[in-house]
Amino acid sequence: MLYIRGVKMPTITLSVPEELKKEMDKQKEINWSEIARTAIKEKIAQFKILQVISQKSKLTEKDALELGKKINETLHKRYEN
Repeated sequence: MLYIRGVKMPTITLSVPEELKKEMDKQKEINWSEIARTAIKEKIAQFKILQVISQKSKLTEKDALELGKKINETLHKRYEN
């Protein structure tokens, strides 16, 4: 178990394509674990918002999934550059 700033941090394994790993290795100054933690936190926050919206709305599960897909596509476009 790893501790960062006194916080217990379980370890997870993340698989990426070899070419992506090579590019990551070129960026020695970037803390990729922190990038992954931030992305995961953001995704969880998005799902929580989606859950609140879906609980209060009359959207079907299909509608909610479609909305989530559109949000993901928008975020992907925003951060891919």
